[in-house]
Amino acid sequence: METYNAMRHFADSWGLLAMTAFFVGAILVTLRPGGKKAADAAANIPLEDD
Repeated sequence: METYNAMRHFADSWGLLAMTAFFVGAILVTLRPGGKKAADAAANIPLEDD
């Protein structure tokens, strides 16, 4: 039961911080200047012929 408590404590503290940092990073990468061209290229991949 000690392992569960240790992992639960880690998830409540550092895990939440890591998930928040990942979320903020994903938003910043998505909204960065010049990202529209890359997003448009990725969106058109399924429409391209082989």
